[in-house]
Amino acid sequence: MREPGSPGGDGRTRAGTDAGMGRPPAALDGLELDHVAIAVRSFDEVLPLLERLGGVAATAPERVESQGVEVCFVGRVEVIRPLAGDNGVARFIELRGAGLHHIAYRVADVGRLMGELAAQGYRFTSEGPMPGAGGHRIAFMHPKSAGGVLVELVEAH
Repeated sequence: MREPGSPGGDGRTRAGTDAGMGRPPAALDGLELDHVAIAVRSFDEVLPLLERLGGVAATAPERVESQGVEVCFVGRVEVIRPLAGDNGVARFIELRGAGLHHIAYRVADVGRLMGELAAQGYRFTSEGPMPGAGGHRIAFMHPKSAGGVLVELVEAH
């Protein structure tokens, strides 16, 4: 982090270093991007374009009851739509409109990494791993402790 008054310094801390969190654990170094997710009201809004751009067909929609969403993938782009108007994705769309929702990284053991990160002061949207699409165990880092970005950790099978 640069000091105020140094080149590029503005007195603000880097994402992930406020509240004394320090450098994220080495277990985060070099994680593979799993996917990016787009929140939509309807799959019809974006699937035809994504299929054409990516040259691949979307997967069949899958309901993820634990998250209150239905998802499908076009390559590494996850398209999510809320099943009801009272969940996080529905609130996201209501406040911000459809668009980029989160980025996801593959991890070996989501529960262990949650523990390491929580010990450093990082926050999550749940107490432990949750079931996600495709039977993966997942966890979401709270945007307030991840530089304003919703980050999903996806346990590789």
